[in-house]
Amino acid sequence: MKKDADYFIKHLALEQHPEGGYYKSSFTADETIDAFGTTRKLYTNIYFLLKSGDVSHFHRLKSDEVWYYHGGSSLTIHIIDEEGNYREVKLGLNLDAGEQPQAIVRKNSIFGSSVMEPGTFSLVGCMVSPGFDFEDFELFTQKELLALYPKYESVIRKLAYKNL
Repeated sequence: MKKDADYFIKHLALEQHPEGGYYKSSFTADETIDAFGTTRKLYTNIYFLLKSGDVSHFHRLKSDEVWYYHGGSSLTIHIIDEEGNYREVKLGLNLDAGEQPQAIVRKNSIFGSSVMEPGTFSLVGCMVSPGFDFEDFELFTQKELLALYPKYESVIRKLAYKNL
């Protein structure tokens, strides 16, 4: 029996994420660290599922985030780094096609993700260190990003919210 997105959403008890897709916290460090003028967990982990046709909207974190491929179709992570350079990372297991099973998005990068293959989904894991807190989470509108990065208009229109 082929497992679809709804199977994983149900069995992993995933909830809708504000940036798009579905998620659930899976592991959190017991240890804490002083970061950003407050105390954060040393690391946090989530499952994240994105269906094709949906996107994870452009957002930014104050921490590094490591992505791990678990299953389904490959996932494209779209990244605008702190220097304003755009790149795509293909998360998956087809190494011959340039995919990689894990990737890192450096802190303060603006990033989002998408699944290219129609009618599919991608299930990944994400580890954030210092640990994720919604206080450190920033979403962007098309207007905000187009003012900063007009040369990336097509991907910004695809992955940034029109309005928040």
